[in-house]
Amino acid sequence: PGAQEQPPGPGAFDLGAQSGRWAAFQERHRLSCEETARLLLDAYEYRGLVKHTGGCHCGAVRFEVWASADLHVFNCNCSICTKKQNRHFIVPASRFKLLKGADNLTTYTFNTHCAQHTFCKTCGVQSFYTPRSNPDGYGIAPHCLDDGTVQTIVTEDINGKEWEKAVKEHKTIRDMSKP
Repeated sequence: PGAQEQPPGPGAFDLGAQSGRWAAFQERHRLSCEETARLLLDAYEYRGLVKHTGGCHCGAVRFEVWASADLHVFNCNCSICTKKQNRHFIVPASRFKLLKGADNLTTYTFNTHCAQHTFCKTCGVQSFYTPRSNPDGYGIAPHCLDDGTVQTIVTEDINGKEWEKAVKEHKTIRDMSKP
């Protein structure tokens, strides 16, 4: 009785003729199978996007976000955005990853309590937050990104003082957190 080839187990996959390339790539770059798969998925899913990294002033909070190198930034005139000078671009939650500092974040809410204004407990910087317009995404402060990945910034004023009207009239803001 000869040994029969077993089908791949759960989570395993047959790479066929690409098995050798896969193994060589992993070895050459000293990556695990999961790290190699993540590179492949990132390259495919985030095509046309770049990985930006950033964080707060003291470095306790760090994140990465996949977005265009050409940013569409909102300049809102609502009460809190005016006080904080909060300019931000919006991304889906799936394109944002908190790398460190979850335990160093605190949150401020007001009015509808939908927007989650997160900031570093140490230095007070809000490098990202959950906007009311896109509670399933993140508003990222472009000035909190590390240098080198942003090509251009186009700023659009939005009338947050009349939030309901502005969001209703805006053609795309509600869809900015959709993958």
